[in-house]
Amino acid sequence: MLKWHRPLMIFAGLMTVCAAVFLVLILVDHRQLDGVPLWAKPLKFSISFALYSFVWAWLLQLQHRARRLSWWMGTALVAAGVGETALIFFQAARWHRSHFNQSTELDGNIWKAMGITIGVLMVAQLVAGITVALERQADAVTTWTVRLGLLISTLGLGAGGFMLGPKPGENLDVAVGAHTVGLQDGGPGLPLLGWSTAGGDLRIPHFVGMHALQLLPLLALALAALARRYPRLEPPAVRLRLVFTAAALYGGIMLLTLWQALRGQPLIHPDAATLAVAAALAVATAAAVWKVTRA
Repeated sequence: MLKWHRPLMIFAGLMTVCAAVFLVLILVDHRQLDGVPLWAKPLKFSISFALYSFVWAWLLQLQHRARRLSWWMGTALVAAGVGETALIFFQAARWHRSHFNQSTELDGNIWKAMGITIGVLMVAQLVAGITVALERQADAVTTWTVRLGLLISTLGLGAGGFMLGPKPGENLDVAVGAHTVGLQDGGPGLPLLGWSTAGGDLRIPHFVGMHALQLLPLLALALAALARRYPRLEPPAVRLRLVFTAAALYGGIMLLTLWQALRGQPLIHPDAATLAVAAALAVATAAAVWKVTRA
């Protein structure tokens, strides 16, 4: 870890400490904002950025050909992350919404500043992702795990774009953009996560896609560990096909949750069409895993 990107590692550590602080605040401060604990959003973003930064610190040390460019892109990720989380924390301390809020001049300027940090984050991730994806790793499994994780993560980051811009019936003097489809933001939601249980929620595909960058590499590590006990998993070609299968399933889940949200449908109340697509994904994945492991 000594060669990992130091600013990203420091930021990951800072976000871990912040997560612990916000967890305590949730327990002692019972105020709510939009129907969820006031400090829930800072907690979620702290955990998310801690994982995100740690994985990017690992990814960038895999890059050997454009080290200087990669270092600067990693530093840009930190700068954007610091800016976004600081604004989210500041708004929570004011007991104000951070995202889409234009209720006062200060709130509007904060949201515009957050838009800039999000733009910097997207560009830095795209550039850093391309440099890492073009680098051949020690084995094909690692190479393609990184590439597929970066692809789905970037798509998940882009899915956040559906939340931007005016929505029908929205009071533009108060907010521009929303994460809930079919209803106003707020209202009943899942515990802690806050995802709507009454309408579609665009935060779900955004969350799912973003964290492909953590889950797919973890899967590759798990397969490598299991290969020591299960001979069928020893051939790298088998593990590579399983990684492709998992990536297809993961990408399918992200697109399914996006489709579900855009139709104004709560995650926990799927209709027949959503269930049919989910069943098809499950059957196709099971068939692919069976074929790969029995080949």
